[in-house]
Amino acid sequence: MKKAVCFGEVLWDVFPEYKVAGGAPMNVAFRLKSMGWEAEMISKIGEDDLGKELLPIIEKNIGTKFIQIDKKIPTGIVAVTLDEQKNASYKIVFPSAWDFIEVNDEVMNLVEDADVFIFGSLVCRNDFSKNSLLKLIEKSKFSVFDVNLRAPHYDLDFILDLIKKSSLVKMNDDELVVLAHHFQFPETDLQKNVLELAKITGVKTFCITRGKDGAVFYTNEKFYEHLGFEVKVQDTVGSGDSFLAALLSKISEKETPEKSLEFACAVGAMVATKKGANETVTPKEIENLKKTKK
Repeated sequence: MKKAVCFGEVLWDVFPEYKVAGGAPMNVAFRLKSMGWEAEMISKIGEDDLGKELLPIIEKNIGTKFIQIDKKIPTGIVAVTLDEQKNASYKIVFPSAWDFIEVNDEVMNLVEDADVFIFGSLVCRNDFSKNSLLKLIEKSKFSVFDVNLRAPHYDLDFILDLIKKSSLVKMNDDELVVLAHHFQFPETDLQKNVLELAKITGVKTFCITRGKDGAVFYTNEKFYEHLGFEVKVQDTVGSGDSFLAALLSKISEKETPEKSLEFACAVGAMVATKKGANETVTPKEIENLKKTKK
């Protein structure tokens, strides 16, 4: 069994009519666990009602051994709004407990023993958690960076530094455009921008998601593309997180890049048909979706 350790935010995604447990790294951990991995989450919640409500959800899905409790800072909240196409936008409350994640020897050993260490950029908005992350990256065998640009919570020069420390980097096409513009890449073509990013960082594996239009996977100096699946979208929250979990699961099984990408696109699309990030997705649903043609 493969072991993944995820680091970063755990919180409540608060929609106008309801709320669901969320946070990108936690969503990845939940999905990997559902795919048969051993998964742990390093984060922090508040000693408040929202934290007490969140704790049993985490315990049920992956366990809470490495969930820290803050006596002063509240549990994280994100206000989610959906546009007409059901794409989500976010207002992220600061400070939140996950801005102050601590590191000790037990946590360092956990990351050192894991097959994969997964983190995002949002957790770096505060120096405390950012410094904790930097210590842990140095201990990881295979680090996966899920770029998550949420204005104003990022610094693009630091994002580039994190990319350089990573084994696999996933971002969406809009985030790639932001990076390309900031670092003045000479091209606007997606693949050429990936090659430019690979050249300046030394990273050899990138995945660029494109929403309903699928994704592009760059590995072993080759590009692979999937055009996505046509589904009725409920909301896009967590779709990219499940995509990443699915991609990692197939890569770990030594599946071909083409089939790995197809599976990841199918899982991400199926999650978008459901409310929130962590609803059950069955193998039958995925197989039925893969039979459809866009």
